[in-house]
Order: sequence, then structure tokens, then C-alpha cells
Amino acid sequence: MNNSEVLVSLDIGTSKIKVIIGEVLNDSLNIIGVGTAKSNGMKKGAIVDIDQTVTSIRNAVEQAERMVGMQIDSVVVGINGNHIQLQPCHGVVAVQSENREIGDEDISRVIDGAQVISIPPEREIIDVIPKQFVVDGLDEITDPRGMIGVRLEMEGTIITCSKTVLHNILKCVERANLQVSDICLQPLSAGTVALSKDEKNLGVTLIDVGGGCSTVSIFENEHLVSTSVVPLGGDNITKDLSIGLRTSTEEAEDIKLNYGHAFFDDAKEEETFEASIIGSNNTQTHNQLQIADIIEARLAEIYAYAEREIRRIGYQQLPGGYVLTGGTMKMPGVLELAQDIFQSNVRMAIPDYIGVREPQFTAGVGILQFAYRNAKIQGKELYPSVVVNQDETKSKRTKKSTKSDETTKTKKKESGMANLFKYFFD
Repeated sequence: MNNSEVLVSLDIGTSKIKVIIGEVLNDSLNIIGVGTAKSNGMKKGAIVDIDQTVTSIRNAVEQAERMVGMQIDSVVVGINGNHIQLQPCHGVVAVQSENREIGDEDISRVIDGAQVISIPPEREIIDVIPKQFVVDGLDEITDPRGMIGVRLEMEGTIITCSKTVLHNILKCVERANLQVSDICLQPLSAGTVALSKDEKNLGVTLIDVGGGCSTVSIFENEHLVSTSVVPLGGDNITKDLSIGLRTSTEEAEDIKLNYGHAFFDDAKEEETFEASIIGSNNTQTHNQLQIADIIEARLAEIYAYAEREIRRIGYQQLPGGYVLTGGTMKMPGVLELAQDIFQSNVRMAIPDYIGVREPQFTAGVGILQFAYRNAKIQGKELYPSVVVNQDETKSKRTKKSTKSDETTKTKKKESGMANLFKYFFD
């Protein structure tokens, strides 16, 4: 295996951090390693504790590294949230080469030219997605390299995000001793795996229900039109179960995963389980029907909020219907409930690769596919993402950490002595 063809995606979620290692060969993707870790330090899709997030990222990375026996050096990071904004852009350049053949340099110049727009100081451009290239008036070109022309234009979408949020994410990744090779918009990357070309063309809504929040994205004419985030997710269902069953959050999460059902009509009354009552040593017996009532109410609310977002953006009924994905969608009954509420065609999207056949990995797998294609069009360099000789690099990492530990120890010693002197001289 050539490590120059290996890409690594990092999906920082509210409940889980997912690292996926993929080998890209001739536009086909093979998943060779997966690492997941419980996400601490995140709430409603935002970082609330940098140290805990760094530890969680390291745990997920180490798990993936053990699977492939390689050292992960750089990652493609997925970004999401209500701070994301999309705006159209347009760039025009003259083809520079003598034989008028369009090359990588012309494409990078036209993309740079499209970015010359005024954006507020608190925002930053994270990506430019070309919709089409126009060569001497001939439009709808996806990749103009090798074509002959005089004037090259690009119409696309500029993606901007909050500088603060981006800075916090990058800081976490860098403190986990990783480099950031690229940043991808998560709804866009999830769309590459979850949606077919026809669905994107006709118009479709992608609803990604995660742990802390749910992302509603609308695609039309093969491009992302709008995306917004609803601050409700699987964690809210867990919280409701915890209150309803008077049990701990951890136990409520286990009950949700093992016995949860989202559609009350299909839930089984004979499926029973025990739950310990918080604040006592007693346990209580419940059945699936009782918890299905709680789960259905909350999930119906999430779907209602998603529907409201679609109306707010200005859409009523899209021909492609609704596509569901995300970690919470693993529960039985979510599809039936969606069909009942939306009264439209609804389907579930799960990545079709060994080792990641779960809706929670849709964004992570999508990041690999999207980053590879995007880098190809824009001429970005993403490789190498991994280093094969793991022992050397591991020792380097540990040396790094021991050095930092030593410095903190000496600092602590100094501060302790300083405090002692202060105490005496005061």
C-alpha cells in the first residue's frame, strides 16, 4: 500500500469523535481504518472544553492507528454549525499559457479571483466550491483543464464561517499533534455519500440527526443551496428518558440504544427491561411501549423543527423528498415516524463500505470522498496523511509530551517557591 494515497477524515461530533482512514485509488475508496471515541468537551455541536476535546481526538486517532499500524500525521476536518454562510461568487481570468491550454495555474488564479470579496472581519473563508467553469462563453464545464481557450470564468459558492469557532477547532486538532490538510463543510461532504445525482438535481432535503444537534441541508440543481442547524438531537431524547424513567443519563443512553423504538405503533409491550431509580437502590421494570411514547414525542419535535427550517429557507415540497442520516437514525422506527410526519418519500442513507455501515459514519466517509474530488479540481495537495514507521513517530510523540510535562513540572515548582517567598515577604 502506498501511503501517498491514504486520506484521514476527522468528524468531531457532540457524542462521538470519528476518525476514518481511507485509501483512494483511481477515484475508488477503500476504508482501511476506523477509530471512535466518546466525545467529551462538546455541547450542541460546539466546543466547550478544549482539553477534554483534545483527549477525545487523541483516543479516536490512536484507535484508528492501531487498526492500520500507521501514524496519522494530517487530517481533513469537517466543520458544521449555524455560523456557516454560503454566498455566490464569480471569477474571470485570461488564460496565460502561449498555446492557450488551460492548466492548474489558471484554475487556481480564477478561484483566487472569485475570493476577492469583502467579508466581515469576524468571518473567514474556508472553501470555494466551483459550480461551473465557463470557457469563452461555453458553460456547464466541470473541469476545464486541457481545454483551449482565451477567457476562463468560474461561478461558485464561497463558504465562510466564524473565525472564533474555526480557531477553536483548529487549536484542538493541532494540540492533538495533528496537522490540518483541509477543511470540509460537513453537509456538503455528507451529501456526496448520502445522495444520488438525480436527488441532488431534482431537489432534496438531507436531515442529519446527531447527538447534540440536527443539520438540515437543501440541495437543488446538483448543488447545496442552504444549510442550517437545529439545536436538538439524540442527547435530548436521552435526557427525556432519564427524566421519564427517573434514572441516570448513562443508563438512559443504554436503554435508548438497546430497547429504544421511535414509532409508538410498532413498539412491543412484551419487550421489558429493568432500570435503576436514581437516588435509591431499587429497580423498576418498564416496557418498550412506555419509552417509545417518550422517544416519538421528542423525535417528532426534531422533525417539526427541520420542516420549519425548510419553510424558512423558502421551500415547500421538494421532488427528491427527505433523506435521513446521522447517529440517532440507527434506532428502529425513525423512518416510519418520518414517513408519517412528512407524508412524503423518505429514505435512510448508510455508507456502503465494510466497517462503516452505520448512519453515524456518513459525514466521515463523505469528507474523504469530497476532499479528494475537491482537491483534484482545485489542485490542492492533501498527501501524505500517514507515516508508516509508527515506532519512531510514537517515540517522538511521547518525547514531545514528556518535554511538555517536564516544563509544566518546573513551572509548578517555580510557582510553588515563588508563592512561598511571597508569603514570607508579605
